[in-house]
Amino acid sequence: MPHDSAQRGTSRRRFLATTSGLAAAGALGPHWFATTRQALGNEEPRSKNDRLVFGAIGLGGQGTHIANNAARFGDIVAVCDVDRERAEKAKAHFGGKADIFEDYRKLVERPDINAVTIGTPDHWHTAVCLAALRAGKDVYCEKPLTLTIDEGKLLIKTVAETGRVFQVGTQQRSDDRFRLACELVRNGRIGKLKHVTVTLPDSPAGGPFAKQPVPPNLNWDFWLGQAPAVDYIPERCHYQFRWWYEYSGGIMTDWGAHHMDIAHWGMGIEDSGPLTIEGKGKLPNIVDGYNTPNLFTVDFTYPNDVTLHVNIGDNGVLFEGDKSRVYVNRGRIAGKPVEDLKDNPLPEDRIKLIVSKDHMGNFVSCVKSREKPISDVVSQHRSVSACHLANISLRLGRKLTWDAQAEKFVGDSEADAMLSRAQRAPYVVA
Repeated sequence: MPHDSAQRGTSRRRFLATTSGLAAAGALGPHWFATTRQALGNEEPRSKNDRLVFGAIGLGGQGTHIANNAARFGDIVAVCDVDRERAEKAKAHFGGKADIFEDYRKLVERPDINAVTIGTPDHWHTAVCLAALRAGKDVYCEKPLTLTIDEGKLLIKTVAETGRVFQVGTQQRSDDRFRLACELVRNGRIGKLKHVTVTLPDSPAGGPFAKQPVPPNLNWDFWLGQAPAVDYIPERCHYQFRWWYEYSGGIMTDWGAHHMDIAHWGMGIEDSGPLTIEGKGKLPNIVDGYNTPNLFTVDFTYPNDVTLHVNIGDNGVLFEGDKSRVYVNRGRIAGKPVEDLKDNPLPEDRIKLIVSKDHMGNFVSCVKSREKPISDVVSQHRSVSACHLANISLRLGRKLTWDAQAEKFVGDSEADAMLSRAQRAPYVVA
């Protein structure tokens, strides 16, 4: 790590040590997080006629979680998973009446379904989203949105063509703390924004793992989809898929999709991206083992002389300006600008970000109003693109220059070739 990055890390640790008790000490009184009638998606439907009809596709841990959230606002009438045991468990969980599908394309053909939740592994997100959108369904898809940058471009085009409501599961946008941190930054309470630090949690290393017979309940070829055909290894599948580059992007796209989104939200970079990217880290080189890095740093430059540093540590986002700083994660928000709110609240004419108290509720509200949801396809493509750019730099082992408007690298055909990936027939995303 460069010397200036090490200094920033030391400074940041000192800052957190002095501010971590703010919330507990009462600096963040309940009035800062009071509910408001402006919030989208606060109320669950009062009558059966107000309820939507949902299909749930991909029913692992997070897939079931988002389907549970959807069930507060509608009826789950169909479930889909290539693991029959998961599908049957989900059917029982949602009252035993939902139809079971193995093929998502059959589920989205149902005319009675208004919307779908998508909680598949990451390499399936785009294909399932496209089928649902083209079938006239509104979509709530888990993060990270895509496997590649080119997939995101195709999704944006398809959302625009179909006019469907599309929400991505970056639920930190529906957390008061993250919104407040971004409003403080965008309203100048830290002065001119100079630097952002995104800290990601650790991720596992492991392998080689043993090949095993495919379980009878699992359609392994369908699970692999566009990815290369390989023998079944349990550690490739279900939750652990995220540590394999074939199916995801490691911790950089897993937690990075959340925190880079907040960094972009605070910077006001929601339809743009970085100028340069430099990743440093060692790629695992274990046959049949996890192959995404778990120890790395990435340094970005952004417009307006803003720099952003990604490292592995305590899991949160730190905004630093020329006058002050604000730190935020899922447990707290801290910094002098937060303390100052008690005597100097943000004015009524401030830059106001969308208020959502409930991420699924915001989606349902927008399905009914046809408004743009808080985690729309464009902003989420741009934030996960930054994660993909980081991984491309890490894999190439060099600094890259990015043209955010053209969404291409500058003078680098080798890097441009990594904006998409070879896909296995018949599972080509198009």
